[in-house]
Amino acid sequence: MSKDPNRPNIVLILADNLGWGELGCYGGGALRGASTPRIDNFATEGLLLHNFNVESDCVPTRSALMTGRHPIRTGCLQSVPAGFPQGLTLWEKTLPECLREEGYATAHHGKWHLGDIPGRYPSDRGFDEWFGIPRTTDESQFTSAIGFDAEVAELPYIMQGTAGQPSTEVCVYDLEKRRLIDEMLVEKSKNWLSRKASAKAPFFLYHPLVHLHFPTLPHPDFERSTGNGEFADSMVEMDFRVGQLLDHIDDIGVRENTVVIFASDNGPEFRPPYRGTAGPWSGTYHTAMEGSLRVPFIIRWPGKVPQNVTSNEMVHITDIFTTAIAIAGATKPKDRPIDGIDQVRFFQSPTVEKSEREGFLFYLKDDLRAIKWRHWKLHLIWEPKVNQSSGKLESPYLFNTLRDPKEEGDILAYNTWVLQPMMKLRAAFQKSLAEDPARIKPMT
Repeated sequence: MSKDPNRPNIVLILADNLGWGELGCYGGGALRGASTPRIDNFATEGLLLHNFNVESDCVPTRSALMTGRHPIRTGCLQSVPAGFPQGLTLWEKTLPECLREEGYATAHHGKWHLGDIPGRYPSDRGFDEWFGIPRTTDESQFTSAIGFDAEVAELPYIMQGTAGQPSTEVCVYDLEKRRLIDEMLVEKSKNWLSRKASAKAPFFLYHPLVHLHFPTLPHPDFERSTGNGEFADSMVEMDFRVGQLLDHIDDIGVRENTVVIFASDNGPEFRPPYRGTAGPWSGTYHTAMEGSLRVPFIIRWPGKVPQNVTSNEMVHITDIFTTAIAIAGATKPKDRPIDGIDQVRFFQSPTVEKSEREGFLFYLKDDLRAIKWRHWKLHLIWEPKVNQSSGKLESPYLFNTLRDPKEEGDILAYNTWVLQPMMKLRAAFQKSLAEDPARIKPMT
């Protein structure tokens, strides 16, 4: 394990479709029928962000995290079925690839969703080893679906692999394994962390949970534990699994030199009965509403990040790529535009420093849907709920997210000055996009 403060270990835990309003420390917890004491306590040990932003879907967010680049650059625009080209091209350089160059050991245990063919599995993209699912968890319903035909549709598998070797199938991913998988993933991560604790090299563990993605089904040990249904039971299990990882970090003696980040990849699910909540924000994932963009984020870095602090400063998922590289003393790619901003200074002094991010453009697939700048939000296409788009707006809608968190009252007519900085932001990004080597000459 690394004891060098200039090369801290990094553990990144990513929940799946955990809405802003679910956890107790974000105003949910018991109000949602499921207390989350472990994550709530973890939030008091570091910095909690209220304005941490992600992309629209599982694949776009994970690609942005792994590359520091918006998915409109990388082509990772949406989740697609098995058997279709998907994931990161070999030209994109990933976070674990950058960290490995600095001597970090790397592991991935969980949901990948950035490539499901040889050459694009996690162990091909910078991770020393991996265990989990290559795509998404709703595929666990396949084998019990009426009329499912394995001759025309691919079976979903839990897989594993090590760098330099082909990834292999472990078992079919069905509804039984859906209930067990987060337990399996935690055991894999605990085992790996124990092995790395006796080594001298620093480590990077990426642990993307399966909870709370639909079907949101709890482990049998947690079934009926809340009396409030399977979603609440799954929330309690997720909190417990995060606690297991935090306890193990303590048990192996690496807490003081380990940065732990907990976040979510997307806003809440919109499909009943697994529908989640974004708290004070409107919308779910697959929209450009704040409920899609804003998700939980907590960082603990003993002695570096102050305890029990919250902030409404803006941070984006691409920033985690750049920030993790800075924490590790690694080098980010210089041959392509990187959208992520180094937030180390802000994270270390959140009551004094401001985030260096003032805004970003939000695309949903190929469409520029919205622009965020400071506390202002401009919608170019209006879709407050999934599949309820009114199309491109001749006169865009403008909201102030401080005064109008649910984005209910358009105030563009009284604040047209805001278009100036927003259009400058758009022009600069689109110029960069036009000059991006990955788009001028796509790399395989």
